[in-house]
Amino acid sequence: MTTMMLGRVRIDRVLEHELATRPPTQMFPGMDPAGWQAQRSWLAPHYWDPATDLLQTCVQTWVLRTDSETVLVDTGIGNGKSRPALPAFDGLGTDFLDRLRAVGVAPEDVTVVVNTHLHADHVGWNTRLDNDEWAPTFPNATYLVPRADYEFWHPDAASRPRIGNANDNVFTDSVLPIEHAGLLRLWDGAHQVTGDLRLELAPGHTPGSSVLVLESGADRAVFVGDLLHNPIQIHQPDVNSCFCEDPVAARVSRRRLLAWAADHRALVFPAHLRGGLAAEIERSAGAFAVKKWGFTT
Repeated sequence: MTTMMLGRVRIDRVLEHELATRPPTQMFPGMDPAGWQAQRSWLAPHYWDPATDLLQTCVQTWVLRTDSETVLVDTGIGNGKSRPALPAFDGLGTDFLDRLRAVGVAPEDVTVVVNTHLHADHVGWNTRLDNDEWAPTFPNATYLVPRADYEFWHPDAASRPRIGNANDNVFTDSVLPIEHAGLLRLWDGAHQVTGDLRLELAPGHTPGSSVLVLESGADRAVFVGDLLHNPIQIHQPDVNSCFCEDPVAARVSRRRLLAWAADHRALVFPAHLRGGLAAEIERSAGAFAVKKWGFTT
């Protein structure tokens, strides 16, 4: 676990799960495999294991506390969720809520939940089982969901996701119970969460993919969700994951947000980088590079 103060906002990291996923050529099908070898000195073994040729990743939640709000940025995989197309997520059981309490936050303390998008590993702890029914894990929170993702993933929609059935059951067990409880709030374009925190759309990975921008005092940061799955995408921002619904829009959003971060000395907080690290980045040869890593582990 890690803690940082940026302006008036306290940031804690709560790790849910670490795992090896898939070979880079599967995760990033548009990338030259030689690119991994060229970056081996700093990608291995923390983000990529050359011995197994598997990417190393994690699922984590960022906890942001202001004077008035306790905000969760994404809620991970969740326990006991049926994810038949995602064996690593299927029927998971972790001590995530105990880890959340360890940083001083009980479920009842959370006032805002941000789902940057509606993939299975970003909404799972929205709900938990209560007498065999899915109920809100954070009963006093407003759950902020981008309208474009709500409409795209709704079971009644005619969408044909590029990821096939990988998101099956997610809407039913992790979104609809929130709506039925009256805790769901849909937003478009941009949404001011607090005086220091603002949601902005960054579409491409999903239609409603979004980022949370922190501007507090002299400090800047952006929580980018799945704009980045691996730090190689900082160096090669045109590389998309196999999960991106609109590859062209994803590249545009990634470059735009990385440019903003570089120009404003804003820390970049991804959802899946191991070690609880945030990147301070800079422009480099038409792309970007990590200037230094923030946070301590």
